[in-house]
Amino acid sequence: MRKPELAAAIAERADLSKDKASQVLNVILDEITGSVSQGQDVSLIGFGTFTVRERAARTGKNPQTGAPLKIPASKTVAFKPGKGLKDAVTQ
Repeated sequence: MRKPELAAAIAERADLSKDKASQVLNVILDEITGSVSQGQDVSLIGFGTFTVRERAARTGKNPQTGAPLKIPASKTVAFKPGKGLKDAVTQ
């Protein structure tokens, strides 16, 4: 499912126009993005939690030449599914 399809499903289930549902979806995604970019966890009970994780610097290998290269430390977003989502997937 892509974003337009998700917005259409929201519109149908919440009795909204597709444009309004798309706006709501964009606001939700913007708020999650803003909070995570500030280092805050976003927890949606039953669905999951978005967190920021730090990756340490490490040494990698250029696949074409085999030469070692340094990969700098970085931050990434992690998602841990909640119990409700896990249960829905396993059924």
